[in-house]
Amino acid sequence: MIKRDLSEVKILKVILCRVAVLLLMMPVLGFSQQAGSERTDESQAAFIEANLLSIFYHEFGHAIIDLMEVPIYGQEEDAADVVSVMLIDRFFDERVAQDIAYDSAFGYINDPEQTDEVAWWDLHGPDEQRYYNHVCLFYGANPDQRLELANKLGLPDERAESCAEEYDQANDSWGVLFDEMAEDQLPGKLVMQHNSNAAPSTASAVVMVTELLADEVRHINEQFQLPQDVSVVVEQCGEANAFYDPESVSISVCSEFVAHLETLFHNNVTE
Repeated sequence: MIKRDLSEVKILKVILCRVAVLLLMMPVLGFSQQAGSERTDESQAAFIEANLLSIFYHEFGHAIIDLMEVPIYGQEEDAADVVSVMLIDRFFDERVAQDIAYDSAFGYINDPEQTDEVAWWDLHGPDEQRYYNHVCLFYGANPDQRLELANKLGLPDERAESCAEEYDQANDSWGVLFDEMAEDQLPGKLVMQHNSNAAPSTASAVVMVTELLADEVRHINEQFQLPQDVSVVVEQCGEANAFYDPESVSISVCSEFVAHLETLFHNNVTE
């Protein structure tokens, strides 16, 4: 499989357009449009897009688990996190993959000051654990070229020692399934649904996310087939969320994620 490079990746090809959209959206979403460098604006746009891709891959993982009847021994949310990292590594060339993996790692840190009580009962693991699992698995896929990235993201040596083995274990299962989805002539695909009912206050966010995911849907359909079609919709949900619904066989991504990810960028990435 040919991995996408800079000329093929929408996340970088349209970044200046995305920056313009985000700047226009800030007053609508309740954020002040403060003076900042072009580099910060571009970094913020890339951060948002990287995390939207990672989130979408996670939900696609749930769809794969459901439709391909994948047996999961443990938490399905952990398995979907693994799928997200595996697809970032599989779809993109080294430079782009590292940029996406770096930004999307911080998408797991929703409480950088650690002021909230950890929801140990939740289906998702604790934020910090998901962060380190993400970093370790991505590093383990190519340790020779990703050591500097792992160090930047604070991966401890004690964990780093096992990351290549962890990746190999994941690839022995998911890699085989991905190859099967790429080679089998299955009848299904991802189908992008365009939402024309977005409220004016969220229309810009819906358009941004829809355009990004529509490009990704096209790419995934070129790589994989599914047992049946899976609808993909971007909608206003009242909260920053995304989910796969096995009853409707659909992936929903909420437009509120744009404002949420902007907040995470300022809390986790900027000084």
